[in-house]
Order: sequence, then C-alpha cells, then structure tokens
Amino acid sequence: MIKKIRWLAVVVLMPLWMASAFAEQDMAHKLVIQVSTDDVRTHRMALNNAVNLQKLYGLDNVIIEVVAYGPGLDLLTTESAVASRVKSLALQDIRFSACQNTLNAIKERTGQLPVLLKGVKTVNAGVARIMELQEQGYAYIRP
Repeated sequence: MIKKIRWLAVVVLMPLWMASAFAEQDMAHKLVIQVSTDDVRTHRMALNNAVNLQKLYGLDNVIIEVVAYGPGLDLLTTESAVASRVKSLALQDIRFSACQNTLNAIKERTGQLPVLLKGVKTVNAGVARIMELQEQGYAYIRP
C-alpha cells in the first residue's frame, strides 16, 4: 500500500515539479543599464555589457533597457561616437530610453532639441524610469 502511495505521489507530483523547473529556466533575466556620463569609454562599456549578456543568456532570455539622462544622453543622439552600434543593437531587442527632462533642458539652453537615433524612445524622467524598472524586478548596473 505504501509503495502505491509513493508511486502515485511521484506520478502526480513529477509533472508539477518539472513544469516549475522549466518555468524557472524560461524566465527572462531583466537588466537596466544607466548611462549618465558623456564619456565614450563608458558608452562602449554599457553597450558591451548588454551584448555580453545577450550572448550569455540568449536573446530570448534577457530583457535589457539602457536609460540615458544628463550628459549620458549623448549616447542616444545622431552625434554619438557609437551611433551606428546603438542603431544596430536597437534592432537586436535592446531598448534605449532617453530622458525627456534632459531633452527639455538642452532645448532651453541651446534653443534646439538633439536628434535622437532611430529606435530610441523617450521617457518622462530617466531616474524615474530606472526606479520603475527596478520595482518590476530589473537588476541595475551603471558602468
């Protein structure tokens, strides 16, 4: 009788355990990368971090958003030293967000808005976006 109960437990519980294990494997990693400096080396490092994670986990297993504000907004403009790379990575499921507060400050100071690269979205405030993503379970790095 005890053997039958054990066997029944294995038959009933094994599929549930396996489903749980597969769900954990399929769960995407989530990362937000902050860029708040105009240093080109830092821009390259942020992009390298994103690419390396995609290579490690696979495109379908990691969600990455790069949030740029303040002097870091340069990363996401047509004047960026790494503009072609940002455009290319935007096509590879890396999200890029530009701070609208920073854009407004630049326009107020210079009289014109910087031109953002194709694929870049704006968010109200870069710092707020980072906070919101962390609240959604995103890991945070700042190269």
